[in-house]
Amino acid sequence: MTQKSIPPSNKQQFIDAVFIPLILGILMILTFILEKGMDWDFHTAGVYPRRIENIWGIFTVIFIHADWSHLANNVISFVILACFLYYFYKQIASQVMVISYIFSGFILWLIGRESWHIGASGLIYSLAFFLFFSGIFRKHVPLIALSFVIAFIYGGMIWHIFPWQIEDPVSWEGHLAGGTIGLILSICYRNAGPQKPVKVWENEDDESLDYLSDDDNNDEIENEQKLKEEL
Repeated sequence: MTQKSIPPSNKQQFIDAVFIPLILGILMILTFILEKGMDWDFHTAGVYPRRIENIWGIFTVIFIHADWSHLANNVISFVILACFLYYFYKQIASQVMVISYIFSGFILWLIGRESWHIGASGLIYSLAFFLFFSGIFRKHVPLIALSFVIAFIYGGMIWHIFPWQIEDPVSWEGHLAGGTIGLILSICYRNAGPQKPVKVWENEDDESLDYLSDDDNNDEIENEQKLKEEL
């Protein structure tokens, strides 16, 4: 006898959705506290574009922040968006997270200005763009509603993927890299994960027709033969 899988409760689904985002958010905070508490400088763990010896920075850049304000903005935005990702797109969330993590940093390494780039904004932009466009592409009401929530909260992010001044202190290249990856992933994964339910229309069966069985046919033939003999 096969045992039917029991769907997780809303409480368990929520716990699963916040686990990984909280772990990464806590690591960002602990890294910053360690850096400032020990009076160290971790900026060289960021990304310096096109410098081969620093390419490993694409794996550590999300944990490095300039100050408390920079840290708070990134941690809060990351945890919120990542929780949305793991709650609504749990089947593909880890794949989207890993690809966003690696390739947003890699593209930044390719296109960025020759300067140190730090922070998790590239990953944040990738998650925001993925969540927004995925809801639009899937045309599923709950996911479209999530797209509107993302647009309402983070709609202003779109303006920060472009340079606004010659020596812009904000890494718009990281934002552009993340947004590009998020859009690409929303296209590549549009047929994976949650989908708009397909309506199944059941046709009413026509009234069943009475057909003669083989025995009924035989009886009818015999009756006809008897009638002929009598005639």
